[in-house]
Amino acid sequence: MWNIEERFSPKAIESLAALGFAVGSTRGVVRVEKYGCGAEFRKGADDLYQMTIPPTIMLKGQFTRLWDAGYQKFLLTDEGLKLPALATHLENLRKFNEELRTALGLPTFYNEALGSVSQVSVYDRVKGRKGAVPDETVGAHEAAGGH
Repeated sequence: MWNIEERFSPKAIESLAALGFAVGSTRGVVRVEKYGCGAEFRKGADDLYQMTIPPTIMLKGQFTRLWDAGYQKFLLTDEGLKLPALATHLENLRKFNEELRTALGLPTFYNEALGSVSQVSVYDRVKGRKGAVPDETVGAHEAAGGH
């Protein structure tokens, strides 16, 4: 995962647009997007930017959380919707993550370069234990119409 404590200069954040990232800024909050993925940075009192939302897959303009349920990866929305993460989602997230790290001068660590790092994991589905019904532990539910 990203070191969320890392701080970046305004020049570093502004340079992302020249590297093909869509960069939008509103009142000190910068959203960076590319390949259907995004991250968010906020300007601190020291005029440096700190990442507040690490790289994630975007869905209809909203950030999602990547949930590893052990048998499948899912995208979770703030509204509690759960959608299967497709291979293309994960490929794009890996590409976005690597390009953003490179642009900001941060190293990519071996375990992160192997694939996607989930923000939520629930593997234990032994009946009666926490995680027996993964959806209950993360507050997710199926989208209307089963999508």
